[in-house]
Amino acid sequence: MVTSNLSRRITLLGLIALTGAFAPAAANAEPVDKPAKASPASADKKEKKLEVATFGNGCFWCTEAVFEELKGVESAVSGYSGGRVPNPTYEQVCTGATGHAEVIQVTYDPEAISFPELLEVFWMTHDPTTLNQQGPDHGTQYRSAVFYHNDEQRKEAEYYKQRLDESGAFNAPIVTEITEFKKFYPAEDYHQQYFEANPRQPYCRAVVKPKVIKFRKAFKDKLKVNDKSHDEEE
Repeated sequence: MVTSNLSRRITLLGLIALTGAFAPAAANAEPVDKPAKASPASADKKEKKLEVATFGNGCFWCTEAVFEELKGVESAVSGYSGGRVPNPTYEQVCTGATGHAEVIQVTYDPEAISFPELLEVFWMTHDPTTLNQQGPDHGTQYRSAVFYHNDEQRKEAEYYKQRLDESGAFNAPIVTEITEFKKFYPAEDYHQQYFEANPRQPYCRAVVKPKVIKFRKAFKDKLKVNDKSHDEEE
């Protein structure tokens, strides 16, 4: 069932309250809501009209594991974007020489989850204040980035980035790159659904799993499946 436009609007109050689970957040930040937007035309549509969003927020093993669990997300594919070299390999991207970022290409139903809601998850589940770094991962391939597919996505991303900075949600300025989407190259098959296929791999246990657990607690109402308690067991 489609939620109301009001309930689907992102609010910085909710985001600020939750950022501390993933990155340093400042106290006493004031909530700022986006001005009300006209509701999309409702119609008796029999077919879903899917849209695409592309985010770079660190290792795609982590980000894919997060976005694929959201209601309204049809698929989350690991890959590379924002670079100069066509059809790059993982080994090439890891050198930093191709200019690509590790990204997730998210195909979603905007009637079930909005782009601002995806932005909320994006900014909450990584530290957007560290340049070319996420935790133990260093390099331009791990940069924080929104690759917008249209002007509306650009405006939404720029708006919330500005509001988050102004609110003091983070203890340092946001360095997220907001740039036009050009090309997406899917990563090698073994990278897809990596956490699901390799839950006991050391990096997954040490980095991916804690992030996914925090995400599930913070966004319980947005998950396709709410009961994930069994996954939190060692």
